[in-house]
Amino acid sequence: MSKRIGLYWFTNDLRVHDNLLLSNAVQEVDELLCLYCYPSITPFLSHYSQVSQLGQGRQRFIKDALLCLDNSLNSLGQRLTVVNLSPWPALQHAIEQIGVTHLFVNANAGVDEQRAVEIIKRQNPHLIVTQKETCTLFTQEQLPFTLRELPKTFTQFRKRAECLTVCSPVDKVQVLPRMMTYEPEALLCLSASNKHRSFFGGERAGLEHCRQYFASTLASEYKQTRNGLDGMDYSTKFSPWLANGCLSPKTIYAMLKHYEAANGANDSTYWIYFELLWREYFYWYARRYKRQLFRFGGIQNKAPLTSFYAHRFQQWKKGETPFPIVNACMHQLNETGYMSNRGRQLVASCLVHELGLDWRYGAAYFESQLIDYDVASNWGNWQYLAGVGADPRGTRQFNLEKQTQMYDPYMEFIDRWKGRCAGAHLDSVDMVDWPIVTDSNGNT
Repeated sequence: MSKRIGLYWFTNDLRVHDNLLLSNAVQEVDELLCLYCYPSITPFLSHYSQVSQLGQGRQRFIKDALLCLDNSLNSLGQRLTVVNLSPWPALQHAIEQIGVTHLFVNANAGVDEQRAVEIIKRQNPHLIVTQKETCTLFTQEQLPFTLRELPKTFTQFRKRAECLTVCSPVDKVQVLPRMMTYEPEALLCLSASNKHRSFFGGERAGLEHCRQYFASTLASEYKQTRNGLDGMDYSTKFSPWLANGCLSPKTIYAMLKHYEAANGANDSTYWIYFELLWREYFYWYARRYKRQLFRFGGIQNKAPLTSFYAHRFQQWKKGETPFPIVNACMHQLNETGYMSNRGRQLVASCLVHELGLDWRYGAAYFESQLIDYDVASNWGNWQYLAGVGADPRGTRQFNLEKQTQMYDPYMEFIDRWKGRCAGAHLDSVDMVDWPIVTDSNGNT
């Protein structure tokens, strides 16, 4: 019998707990290569984000997660091979070099990842490819509709999905196939960072965060506090570990149900599940609409009326707009790689409405910086706020002054993150490129 050689391509499933795909690999192959392709700035992302590399916060979180996964694999006689290559050439090279017979890969919501899988299938017809949804509450077979029939709004989706059974997490794998020796030229060496920060990536840190959260009473107060702007306690903070697959939503759901059994269920505990469903909806939304997720006119093919003002976009990115609450949120993002949900809504509304910019520039910049970047949730939410996505009510514009009064009435958040920008104006040149000069009172 010929040797069965497996390649597990890790994407946003960086864990060994509740990983059915990894369990499948244990049953199906004799030797295994565990591979991860480090994310890079694509030409599309570079054009819209106008940055040349991922933010430091996002890079640190990813590297934490990879080191943690490598340690977990080491304890099972395996290791994680990290390459600085885009997926298709990395996978094809490994398949050719070591004679891979089985490929295991998460059913990723990203179109680039799915395209790489399709190319690999065409070029290697002998290859047995196994894909499973490892980062969702439900499998595609569980859904009471086909992907083409996916409800056009979240509310319609929720009403049909929230009664579905969420399967229990599968046990952590206890053994793995023998390690396959492979030394690619573009091997990336990882090193730990001890920089002080609120979020450390990795399965171990994610599980500990969840345990601490559900050991407190915060879940019972979540609905009242979730719109806070700063701190670790106002919201669950599960998203960074969910986005990178250090935690599965099924694991969080199981912990939530255990908490409700011990402490009682209320509107707040339901709201945690409600937001897991939002994340679920955007996953299937991305699977359904594919490249339409990145189209200017969105899934509605209805292009907004915008122009591009390079100076305005730079002001927004750097937190130098005339809107202190927006500046504070952007400074927080640039320093930490994280921003509250309320903050994301406010800065997105500002970019689309006050600054009149193409929403894709904001979505791309978020992609480059956020430690909890998730292709479906990020681009789906930006479409939603720009009025080209799943919201039937059209664009959502927030009154920034009113929002400041509601969520930062004493300007504490604004002052902590240095949101006041004296003399800030939207434009430094007029319509014919003449400099706009102001006097000491801010008058043009």
